[in-house]
Amino acid sequence: MIVTGGGTGGHTYPALTAVRTLQARLAAQGGALQVLWVGKADSLESRVAAAEGIPFTAVATGKIRRSKNPLKLASSANMAGMGRVPLGVLQSRRAINAFRPDVVLATGGYVAVPVGVAATRLCRIPLVVHEQTVRLGLANRILAVAATRVAVSSESTVPLLSEAVRASTVVTGNPVRPEVLTGQADKAIEALNWHGFDRRLPTVYVTGGAQGAQQINSVVRDALPWLLDHANVIHQCGPDNVEGLRQHTVQLPAQSAARYYLTGYVGAELPDVLALADVVISRSGAGTIAELTALGKAAVFVPLATSAGNEQVHNAEHLATNGAAVTLAGDVTAEGLWAAVAPLLTDSQQRTAMAERARSYGRPDAAERLVDVVLSAAGVIRPSG
Repeated sequence: MIVTGGGTGGHTYPALTAVRTLQARLAAQGGALQVLWVGKADSLESRVAAAEGIPFTAVATGKIRRSKNPLKLASSANMAGMGRVPLGVLQSRRAINAFRPDVVLATGGYVAVPVGVAATRLCRIPLVVHEQTVRLGLANRILAVAATRVAVSSESTVPLLSEAVRASTVVTGNPVRPEVLTGQADKAIEALNWHGFDRRLPTVYVTGGAQGAQQINSVVRDALPWLLDHANVIHQCGPDNVEGLRQHTVQLPAQSAARYYLTGYVGAELPDVLALADVVISRSGAGTIAELTALGKAAVFVPLATSAGNEQVHNAEHLATNGAAVTLAGDVTAEGLWAAVAPLLTDSQQRTAMAERARSYGRPDAAERLVDVVLSAAGVIRPSG
C-alpha cells in the first residue's frame, strides 16, 4: 500500500492508525504489509513515517490558499502552488510505478492531490479516499470523483456528496488511536500526583491542543472561580502559557486551587485523563471529536474560527444539533462558558444523557472498518474478526 496525506495531525494520524491496524490484521493472518508513505519533504508526515520506520518518498506539492475573494484565489502564491502540482504528479507516478502498490490510501491535505491523481489517472491503481470531517476538504473533493471508494466519518456527510460519489461511499468513522480507548481514571490521579483531587465532584478536562488555545485559556481563566466551586479541573494550556495562568491562580482560595491541575502538555497519560474526565472543553477538530464520541464524553466545543472551510464549526454543530455536545462559537465569554458547562456539572443525569448521545455517534472500530475498505478496493478480501 502507498499512503498519502498530511500537513496536519488531522490528516496524518488517521493514516498512521490505518497503517498500524492493517499491519496487525495481516500479521494475524500470516501475511505482511509493504507500505510506502508519499508526502511533502520536511513535514509532519515525513517525521511520523520516520519515527514508525515507514519508508518515505517526497514529492512536490502545491497548497491552495482559499478565499471568498476570487482575486485572492489568483494570488501569486496560489499560482506558484498550482504550478508545482504537475511536477508532483510526475514524481508520484514514478514512485507508484517503482513501488507497484495494490492500493493507495489518501487521507487528505494538499499533499494527497498529486499522489491521488497519479494513481487514478496515470497508473490505474485503486484509490481509497478517507475524509475525517463532516464536509469533504478541498483535496478530497478533487480526488473523490475518481476514487475507487470514499470512506467518510459521519452519516451526515453522505447527503452532501454528488450522486456519482455517493455510489462509492461508505461510512467508516475516523480512526482513533487504540490506546485512547484503554484509559483508567484512577491511574490519571496517580500519574498527575494530584493530592487536591476531590472524588465527590465531577472532573473537567480543558484542552486547546498541544500548543494550547489562547481563546479557551482566557475564558477558562476567567471562569475558574465558578468552575472550581463545582468541579476538579485539569487544564492543558500549552507550554508557553503555563506561567501566566499559574500567576492567576494565586488569587484563588487554597481549597479551590488544589482542585486545579495546570499543565502545559498531556503526554502518555492522556488516555487516563480522558477516562477521568466527565466533561471536556476543547476545540472541535475531527480527531478530537472521533476520540470523545468513541469514549462517550459530554463536551463543550469552542470551534477554531479560522479552520479550513470552517470545518470545526460544522463538526461541532453536527453533534450539538443532536444534543450530543454544546457549541460555543463567535465571541465566547466566561459567562457564556459557565452557562454551557453549569448544567452538565450540576445535573449528573443531563451529563450522562449527553455522554450517551455522544457515544451513539462514536465509531471505536473505525480503523478496522477503513482497513476492510482498503482491502476490498485492493481486491484482497480479509474481513475483520
